Amino acid sequence: MEEKYGGDVLAGPGGGGGGGLGPVDVPSARLTKYIVLLCFTKFLKAVGLFESYDLLKAVHIVQFIFILKLGTAFFMVLFQKPFSSGKTITKHQWIKIFKHAVAGCIISLLWFFGLTLCGPLRTLLLFEHSDIVVISLLSVLFTSSGGGPAKTRGAAFFIIAVICLLLFDNDDLMAKMAEHPEGHHDSALTHMLYTAIAFLGVADHKGGVLLLVLALCCKVGFHTASRKLSIDVGGAKRLQALSHLVSVLLLCPWVIVLSVTTESKVESWFSLIMPFATVIFFVMILDFYVDSICSVKMEVSKCARYGSFPIFISALLFGNFWTHPITDQLRAMNKAAHQESTEHVLSGGVVVSAIFFILSANILSSPSKRGQKGTLIGYSPEGTPLYNFMGDAFQHSSQSIPRFIKESLKQILEESDSRQIFYFLCLNLLFTFVELFYGVLTNSLGLISDGFHMLFDCSALVMGLFAALMSRWKATRIFSYGYGRIEILSGFINGLFLIVIAFFVFMESVARLIDPPELDTHMLTPVSVGGLIVNLIGICAFSHAHSHAHGASQGSCHSSDHSHSHHMHGHSDHGHGHSHGSAGGGMNANMRGVFLHVLADTLGSIGVIVSTILIEQFGWFIADPLCSLFIAILIFLSVVPLIKDACQVLLLRLPPEYEKELHIALEKIQKIEGLISYRDPHFWRHSASIVAGTIHIQVTSDVLEQRIVQQVTGILKDAGVNNLTIQVEKEAYFQHMSGLSTGFHDVLAMTKQMESMKYCKDGTYIM
Repeated sequence: MEEKYGGDVLAGPGGGGGGGLGPVDVPSARLTKYIVLLCFTKFLKAVGLFESYDLLKAVHIVQFIFILKLGTAFFMVLFQKPFSSGKTITKHQWIKIFKHAVAGCIISLLWFFGLTLCGPLRTLLLFEHSDIVVISLLSVLFTSSGGGPAKTRGAAFFIIAVICLLLFDNDDLMAKMAEHPEGHHDSALTHMLYTAIAFLGVADHKGGVLLLVLALCCKVGFHTASRKLSIDVGGAKRLQALSHLVSVLLLCPWVIVLSVTTESKVESWFSLIMPFATVIFFVMILDFYVDSICSVKMEVSKCARYGSFPIFISALLFGNFWTHPITDQLRAMNKAAHQESTEHVLSGGVVVSAIFFILSANILSSPSKRGQKGTLIGYSPEGTPLYNFMGDAFQHSSQSIPRFIKESLKQILEESDSRQIFYFLCLNLLFTFVELFYGVLTNSLGLISDGFHMLFDCSALVMGLFAALMSRWKATRIFSYGYGRIEILSGFINGLFLIVIAFFVFMESVARLIDPPELDTHMLTPVSVGGLIVNLIGICAFSHAHSHAHGASQGSCHSSDHSHSHHMHGHSDHGHGHSHGSAGGGMNANMRGVFLHVLADTLGSIGVIVSTILIEQFGWFIADPLCSLFIAILIFLSVVPLIKDACQVLLLRLPPEYEKELHIALEKIQKIEGLISYRDPHFWRHSASIVAGTIHIQVTSDVLEQRIVQQVTGILKDAGVNNLTIQVEKEAYFQHMSGLSTGFHDVLAMTKQMESMKYCKDGTYIM
């Protein structure tokens, strides 16, 4: 097995221990040839893996690994001369090399056995990941220094890709491949491996996916442990040659026993010389040497990034078009001609998985966005990874995923809204899975369909739960107002979602009114009653969101475009005030959206029960579309206020419930002693609990600024504004600006116009 741990990054060109500690600086123009070489090598490695899969149909896996190790050892001993160059290997070092060879054989066994189970396409997608990708993935999952949101996103993509191979692969076609090319009883080893896969209770190819993930983690640990040993023995290439040689000696007795005790499927070993030479050179030798060279010339992250894309694309291409005279001959040997069309299956799950693997490899192998969270630049003489840290490298990084889930669950249970959504989501999911289980058990299509409908409805609850959680996240430098508006956005999306549902239900109901279909009402009543009970619990839990929100509208922006004065002259004297009041009351659009979604499901259950009774008692099949039509209209009418209120908040409308109070407050501000005028008053609802505002005030030169700011803040706070910014501009500034521009008198004119504005009951101002 090849070892990709830096090659001669750790040693000099001759294999000695005096090599550099990191990549050699190479002009970017000269990197192109190394990138092309790396991509071409990965393409050839994909060819070698596909050839290996065909060889393993005719050759026992232990014999196959032995031949690969033998060919690689012969080449590397011939060219590296590990016995004549470098320092003498001590007895203690030979013991370490022996352990290294044993570990390498075990990982090779897992790798190629996974190849026989999954095929070359899935093996390339799962196993051919750089060490830095896997280390970044494990750092995100199990440490608190995962590298930030980007790395977390990359880890999520990797997990999704593996899940796609496990859950969305084409089982029917893969089952045709899983006819055990080794046979259950050809040897004790293969029997033990197949028994272990069967013990997991999964199909062979899914067991192969898990096996390859395990082998990938073992490979990374193996390479990490090998780095220090390569320094001790005189370089990575020397260690590679000696380890393969010891592996040959270890496997030789095993191969002899297998040859004597098992019947060979190979009719002519001579015909396999070229395929084996191809695999040995492409998979074992060329890949190792090119990776070693590119690790010297480029950063480790660049090698991983440029190497992963071509091998994944090659795997997809070969999976669809692979054919070769030698492989056709091997298929004929194995009497598997009927499998030719389904041998390398390109199912939807595999394609989606490949896309996510490419994205995750690109994200996880890239350095941090600003290059400040530590970039791997090489290894010390002891084999310790060396990182380059920049200015803010020690800033707080993202949490590990298990800790993030634990903290999120704690926050969900601490707050009333999110706790209610979480409990109802658990109840809904429990009823859904019970319904699905009973539907599968009784082979009831109606139950299964309703179960998936309930599962689809849970998406609205999940969105509401995430919105309730995110709304309590702390403000950041980028999101300086925090995430309070997530709840408004969630309510708006839930409202749109319900309008779409109501529209399609309405259209289907109209079509069925014209031609009412006959319905099988068997099992409809118990399912609808069960769903009604669950939804009534949700109605009781979320009814406070609806009752608290009645008559409440969301905020907006009042007045003209927002503008700020920029005082660029040293003699201009002004102040700045900022106020944060306590959280006020307001409707929670997120909880209203969740409530209306549960209400829609409740109405649906009631409609099904009523229509079922009418159909069973009177045979009125038209009752089903009539009830659906009535429910669609009710859903639409109940959602319109939510959409309207959420739109008003997103458009920064002045909160209607505060209009009169704010008008009176502005009149009081105008009467404050020492205050000349005010301009640019802007007030809007930021979230359910925050009404924000900004205002510019002009004061006389001799007035105490803080006293004016305190008075204005108190007046506007009493009017409901609990997040206020006040810009103070003194009289001297006015006089200065008047001298610079006659147009500045427009400011005073605008102030006089605002004084003449009248308040109307319909929420508007007139001149």
